[in-house]
Amino acid sequence: MFTIVLISCFALYFINDKEYQQTAWIVLIGTVFTWTLISYWIRLQESELYNRINLRVVNYIKIYILLIGFVIAFYTFLPFSVETKNIVAAIVLGFPILGIPVNLLVVNTIDHLRSSNSNTKYTLVAGVGDMAGTVEKHLLRHNGSHVKLKGFIKCKKEECIVGEDRVVGDLDHINDYLRNNPVDEIVIAIPVKVSKKIQSIITAADYHGVRVKYIPDYRGLFGENYKVTRYGELDAINVRQLPLDETYAFFLKNTFDKVFSAFALLALSPLIVVLAILIKLDSPGPVFYCPIRIGKGGRPFKVFKFRSMRENDASTGGTKSTQKDDPRITKLGRILRKYSLDELPQFMNVLLGDMSVVGPRPHRSFLNQKLQESVDKYMIRHYFKPGITGWAQVNGWRGPTETDEQRKQRTMHDLWYMEKWSLWLDIRIIYKTIFSRKTHKSAY
Repeated sequence: MFTIVLISCFALYFINDKEYQQTAWIVLIGTVFTWTLISYWIRLQESELYNRINLRVVNYIKIYILLIGFVIAFYTFLPFSVETKNIVAAIVLGFPILGIPVNLLVVNTIDHLRSSNSNTKYTLVAGVGDMAGTVEKHLLRHNGSHVKLKGFIKCKKEECIVGEDRVVGDLDHINDYLRNNPVDEIVIAIPVKVSKKIQSIITAADYHGVRVKYIPDYRGLFGENYKVTRYGELDAINVRQLPLDETYAFFLKNTFDKVFSAFALLALSPLIVVLAILIKLDSPGPVFYCPIRIGKGGRPFKVFKFRSMRENDASTGGTKSTQKDDPRITKLGRILRKYSLDELPQFMNVLLGDMSVVGPRPHRSFLNQKLQESVDKYMIRHYFKPGITGWAQVNGWRGPTETDEQRKQRTMHDLWYMEKWSLWLDIRIIYKTIFSRKTHKSAY
């Protein structure tokens, strides 16, 4: 950006046409503003001083492509004069020729100055485990030659991941090391189980006038799915951050659910009418079976299904699961259940907002309570809406939940889906629901 401004100012100094100068200044200010927005968006300011030329070049190419799009839009839609448009084109098209080389020269000069002895930062890492290894990689990758890693301080009860030759002492003797060696900064990277030692490290650093950075062991506490956020004026951690917690992802899935369900009901309406007639002819009773299931947040809702049995759950207190060769299932019901045709009315549940097309299957209240007590993390599957089909079902874990393995596998597959959600995964599951034999293997 500095290059663009410098060249533009130099050129405008030698142009005597005041009207042309005025237009050019307006265009230049607009270009600077556009550049600033784009560079902030791709986080250029966070990476341009990293000792990685390839990263800087890639980021500048991204900006250049976006600026070309800006020029095309400028030429096509905005009613400026040809002279003004030519100024914009000249500034933008001249950027890669002069901007990238000048930037690389400036950044490399700054990095060289920072790497001189007077600017070298001597860093000591407290910890020798996985976190310490990650810190080492980060320091070497992003801070270049101006950071000199002195070594690692070992804490008791901590498994050593870094090389033993890199360990320069232990926590009990950290004062001796700081007294006899130049250290500008200590990076604390120790696991939760030895976190009580943090204060003693800070005390030693304060005594010797050494700066301290603390890398919290969030992964050791919360696992992989966490997010650092704000709670008013306080720092906070979302302990189980899932893809669908993001507003954009939630909106995308919700829109897909509504559009897909409306299209499915419209396209399948002739089949739905035929099935309704066949159900009435096959056995006495209503066309629809509407049991209560447990949905998002543990709240009950009424689910719509085609009736596939001669008697509903009311006759058994709602606690009798479907068994293989269950005598209650009608002849037509066996076909409906085998190919999941009894679930078609649940597209209405999706339109009503109780369900999604894809998600963990909803269970009855008594079964929900049983699984909550016997399967670890089971209730996490209720963070989001239940689905007509799901990842567990297309992997063969539908049907009974009589054994510990069946209950565990169904829950594990549901949680995996929630952690890995993407729109493409939903589409895959819908495809497998229709065409995979595994989906219908345990259906009865």
